[in-house]
Amino acid sequence: MICTLCPRQCRALRDETHGEGFCQMPALPVCARATLHLWEEPCLSGKAGAGTVFFSGCTLGCVFCQNRSISRENFGKTLTEDELYAAFQRLADQGASCIELVTPTQFTHVLSRVLERPVPNGLPVVWNSGGYERADVLKTLEGKVDVYLPDLKYVTPEIAAKYSGAEDYPMAAQAAILEMYRQRGPARLENGLLKSGVLIRHLILPGQVNEAKRVMDWIAEAFPTGAVLFSLMAQYTPVGGLDGFPELRRPLRPSELRAARAYMENLGLPGYVQELDAVGEGFIPAFDLTGL
Repeated sequence: MICTLCPRQCRALRDETHGEGFCQMPALPVCARATLHLWEEPCLSGKAGAGTVFFSGCTLGCVFCQNRSISRENFGKTLTEDELYAAFQRLADQGASCIELVTPTQFTHVLSRVLERPVPNGLPVVWNSGGYERADVLKTLEGKVDVYLPDLKYVTPEIAAKYSGAEDYPMAAQAAILEMYRQRGPARLENGLLKSGVLIRHLILPGQVNEAKRVMDWIAEAFPTGAVLFSLMAQYTPVGGLDGFPELRRPLRPSELRAARAYMENLGLPGYVQELDAVGEGFIPAFDLTGL
């Protein structure tokens, strides 16, 4: 295949075992872990945990990435469509509250086919992405994804270029989130679990509280009150690759989280605020092919 799945549209040649271009992934999905995950928002984790499948490769180049071994170093196991579906079934059998696809964008072409099959136990499908999507490619997922869980990392192109190597990120992510909302509409919860809708995440970066406020302003302006959920994340952990970014070589300060939380509350955005006790490398999943 000649790949144009993500906004980079690098037209990379991808066959079943080899990939060129930005994400370096082959055409078949590569996965690093498939297990129950209790560290998501409560409306996704439920009691037993979200059935998360972590995909390798990434369409972004975030200098602060905590999952570098799979996002840039290509660790993982190549699966057929049948093998991937079998992983979904195992997660459902373990009592998963949903089937959560983490960093799936580079495999949209495969997932849109796999999701044509009945989802085991009728579980909702969660599309957990960095938000750097093509809105027209997302249309191939209509009716197949129940919950969209995108990041909105930035709304300022210069910051997006500096930290993620994607100056067009704000325009692409905003268009993608609007398409996600068009597909699923207002958030719908049943017994505390999100069954349908959009939950937007934002990770506060050190020194970037004003950008967090700009992100929240856009959400408040773009959607009716309560139509989407918002998750303010404080789990930033300084990891390798920050030699050129001394401002990111520290954890988030409590005062930064307090300021962002107060802004979220003043805007009346419904959702979640992550506490600073969720910070540290101990919260980074072990990418060891568990469940595959």
